[in-house]
Amino acid sequence: MSTVNLAETAAGLPRAWGSRLLGTVGAACVKVLRMDGSPVEEESHEAAEALLVLDGRLELEVGGTDVTVRAGELFVVAAGAAHTVRPGSRGTLVIVELPET
Repeated sequence: MSTVNLAETAAGLPRAWGSRLLGTVGAACVKVLRMDGSPVEEESHEAAEALLVLDGRLELEVGGTDVTVRAGELFVVAAGAAHTVRPGSRGTLVIVELPET
């Protein structure tokens, strides 16, 4: 695999919040997406997921607590934790997660 410019890849996606699979590490998927300020409905996953903000910021609500993840920061959402993306999330986000079964 060659190098990937994450910001360019995210900017070229046809729609915000639509991720692109970059590859796998073991069973984990590595994805990139573009955040556009719009909220995303509550969800939860069977396994933990890592959220790495490359630029901009991610505004979350996790278990009733507001969380801001800034550029260069990583937040791990625990397995089974309900989380919502709040309005105002903008920039480039890398997600590392296990595929849902």
